[in-house]
Amino acid sequence: MKFPLFMLILLCLASCKSEAEDVQNTNDAKDTISFDKKIAIDTRGFDLEPQAKKYASNWLEFITAQNEVRKLENTTTRKVMDNATAISQIMNSLSISLPDSLRAVPVEARLNVLKTKASLLEQYAKKQQPDAQAVNRTTQEIYLEFNNLKLQMNELFLKTLEDFEKELDEFERMEREMDSISTEDTVENIVS
Repeated sequence: MKFPLFMLILLCLASCKSEAEDVQNTNDAKDTISFDKKIAIDTRGFDLEPQAKKYASNWLEFITAQNEVRKLENTTTRKVMDNATAISQIMNSLSISLPDSLRAVPVEARLNVLKTKASLLEQYAKKQQPDAQAVNRTTQEIYLEFNNLKLQMNELFLKTLEDFEKELDEFERMEREMDSISTEDTVENIVS
């Protein structure tokens, strides 16, 4: 009697284990698909204005970060996870290396946000069981925040209202001079 009961229990355990493995295999397949999916990133961004571009072109860490952010446009969750430590290091060095010519509170704030987002990405990627949605969302946020950094850099070089008034005054002064010169030429031609 003990033997048939023992066999029955053994068969039940084997079938339960098989069902658990099937569920695990199905979950693994879904996870693989979500990690190999391309991240949807809104690629509308800002270009640097000429003056900001002049300073940024001499800032090696900015160029490196910009190249890394551009890679995010066509990447998968798995690739971002593999590269998360490098992204975090790049954003950290970007923050540390800010040139004095671009040092302003709004730019520094954007750099801190970028550094924080990159650190979060690295943490999400290193989890024992990473969450693809958290990685994707943070990747999209890094892309957005880098564009916000460029926007803040552009705003450093925007002219103030006083600058526009000075330019307008200078333009009007030059216009009066040109008018007076052309008037003098006309008078000389009439007299001659």
